[in-house]
Amino acid sequence: MTKWKLSKTMLYVITGIITVITLIPIWLAFVNATRSTNQILQGVSLLPGGHFIENYKGLIEKGFNLAGGFLNSAFIAGASTMLGVYFSALTAYGIKAYNFKHKDKVYNLILLLIMIPAQLSFIGFYKYMVMLGFVNTYIPLIIPTIAAPATVFFIKQYLDSVFSPSLLEAARIDGAKEFYIFNKIMFPLMKPALATTGIMTFVGTWNNFMMPYIILTEQEKYTLPMLVQLLKSDIYKTDYGAIYLGISLSLFPVILVFLMFSKQIVSGVTAGGVKG
Repeated sequence: MTKWKLSKTMLYVITGIITVITLIPIWLAFVNATRSTNQILQGVSLLPGGHFIENYKGLIEKGFNLAGGFLNSAFIAGASTMLGVYFSALTAYGIKAYNFKHKDKVYNLILLLIMIPAQLSFIGFYKYMVMLGFVNTYIPLIIPTIAAPATVFFIKQYLDSVFSPSLLEAARIDGAKEFYIFNKIMFPLMKPALATTGIMTFVGTWNNFMMPYIILTEQEKYTLPMLVQLLKSDIYKTDYGAIYLGISLSLFPVILVFLMFSKQIVSGVTAGGVKG
């Protein structure tokens, strides 16, 4: 019993240390958002400063369009998340529930695509978008998220633990159509995996800088990460306080989304583990 308590205490200590290490960079970003450039250059501080209003005015003076960047990022991230999660779940369900020719090869191809860095396709992808006339539009930033190999893999792994062929057969006997079975029965069953992959997709899309930087050319369509990058354009003086404030504002929606769905993820994964 004593050994169990010791192991449990060590687990809490290690988890606490990892949590602190993870939160320190985020906290420092928020703290620096309230400090002046001179204070930031003097060294690290864990206590907030009194220059928040000054830094916010610096953002406005530099033309930082907070509302426009937020709406652009929210639209791209929201649309990408909904499309990516739904069609990835549909693909994972099709691989798990149906038997078809070359099924294993298709799944192995998906695993292979996970290991290929996205940066390798930037040049070819950009040329293809130029040919289609989609440059400076949100289409190349949203539609390709439908093909998300990592999301398909994650949901497929979850289905391996909760999928019941008898449930599928019972629905078919009752006369349910295939898409009805997926949308009304299987899709809600995948809720824990969908919440997890949804957060990962949203965060990844929200923080994505390189692809929007390649595709978008008009500043009115820029996302928040792109607008933050513009704050470094002054070659004579860099306003680090304003930059950190811009970074903090871009981090806030991501943290909010995680706090909203983290409890659902933990409880859902626990329920899935019990079923398994």
